[in-house]
Amino acid sequence: MFHVNADERVLGYLGRALSLELSAVQLYSTQSMLVASWGLADVANIFREESREEMGHAERIISRMLALSVAPNASQLRPVRLGKNLQELLEYDYAFENELISLYDDATRYCASIADTDNRLFFEALLNEEKEHADGLTQWMQEIK
Repeated sequence: MFHVNADERVLGYLGRALSLELSAVQLYSTQSMLVASWGLADVANIFREESREEMGHAERIISRMLALSVAPNASQLRPVRLGKNLQELLEYDYAFENELISLYDDATRYCASIADTDNRLFFEALLNEEKEHADGLTQWMQEIK
């Protein structure tokens, strides 16, 4: 049995982050298969790569939880929202990425407020990566309009 000595709110942020990142893996994997069925092989590859990136985030969170002596537990996966076209998919993805950004921003601020530098830096790195992803989605949506 693990002995937990980490801040409970930090653990809550990690648990929510794991649930959202695993939901993102499911989302992008499903979208990859969907757009492949539409004949958009290049787009399918992009979504497949996004799924791998989100899995990397989930693995980093699991590693962080284990380092804090906590057994990882994703509480709930989000249902996948499917769109009728690529624009709709990207809009859903952008909203989802903004939810991750909000979570990581809150977690970063909280860790800063309790002077937890290690976890602040951990969440801040994820925050910056998700912001880059959201920016990429914004650019992609503008290109296909």
